[in-house]
Amino acid sequence: MSTLSIVYVVLFYAATLLFVVGVAKKILQYTRSPAPLKIPTTPAPTTTSGVAYRMAREVVLFESLFKSSKWTWIFGWLFHFGMFLVLVRHLRYFMADVPFWLAAMQPFGKYAAFMMVAGLAGLWARRFLVDRVRYISTPSDHLMLALLMGIGISGALMTFAAHTDIVQLKMFVLGLLRFAPQPVPQDPVLLAHLAMVAVLMIIFPISKLLHAPGVFFSPTRNQVDNPRERRHLADWAAQLEK
Repeated sequence: MSTLSIVYVVLFYAATLLFVVGVAKKILQYTRSPAPLKIPTTPAPTTTSGVAYRMAREVVLFESLFKSSKWTWIFGWLFHFGMFLVLVRHLRYFMADVPFWLAAMQPFGKYAAFMMVAGLAGLWARRFLVDRVRYISTPSDHLMLALLMGIGISGALMTFAAHTDIVQLKMFVLGLLRFAPQPVPQDPVLLAHLAMVAVLMIIFPISKLLHAPGVFFSPTRNQVDNPRERRHLADWAAQLEK
């Protein structure tokens, strides 16, 4: 293999390791964080099934964001749903045999790139045009948006303009999964796309993008509103009472 291929192989193995370990460490930290008080945002469900339904609405429909800002909700939902379809479409690179349902999803994932980029553009414009949002925006916020925008645009370019060698790309990805590295396609747009994806994986565990798993551990969302029916004790408090 060429030096460039070796660099990308090492880069993706390192990025994957940092991503998995970093996210797992943060999730473990979330599970160990004390929740001494009942603080669900009311009106809140009073049953576990109600909490599950509420979390589903929050994750799929962004319910609280819809209530607070319709414009932000539109751009946020466009970006996240577009990214979801794009990620589903990318599963074909990780499978030797593409199942029927995934093949049927390809046209939707193909054009979802425009949804993703449009949503990102709106969210990024918000950080410049809305005074109170611009005031609290940091360089890292703009870096995340620029990185995601670069990934989305470069991916769309490869789909609609500068086509890359899909067969060789799939061999490269499957080679990584099987620990039998294959040469990476020598396509500048693809190389830039892959480099940005690797950078995103590396910084994901230390960025605000951790709201993706973090939403499931938010006590304002995942707690049952039953303080009168059942006494709430944090784990450390329960240990003190024994």
